[in-house]
Amino acid sequence: KNLINRIYLFTFFGMTIPLTKKVKKAKTSARFRVDCTNPIDDGIIEIKKLEKFLTDKIKVEGKLNNLGNKVVLTSDKKTITVTANIDFSKRYLKYLLKKFLKKCELRDWLRVVATSADSYTLKYFDINNDENDDDDE
Repeated sequence: KNLINRIYLFTFFGMTIPLTKKVKKAKTSARFRVDCTNPIDDGIIEIKKLEKFLTDKIKVEGKLNNLGNKVVLTSDKKTITVTANIDFSKRYLKYLLKKFLKKCELRDWLRVVATSADSYTLKYFDINNDENDDDDE
């Protein structure tokens, strides 16, 4: 066993480094969900506008309007589902959602919150605490 370890391991400044290459797994499809229940119930956001914005702004291979079959957006009444067959980060989706809120001038009222490993929710900022602080002074 020691002989096998010596063959496959290389010592460099006291650190042991394997000589074999690690094989990266091909990423399977990723599915992210955006829940817009509260703003839609209040009539602040229209789901079709958000879906159109995401369709226009998502870049695939560095190009806009290049979704094809690689990224699919579907929506029902209050949620949008993004299914990607390529590497697609959840952080990029959050960036686009914040950009949409800024464009609609809603960034001061709404925030994007991760509710699970594969979903976001648009929630209102809790402004009641600020009002209570002003009353105390």
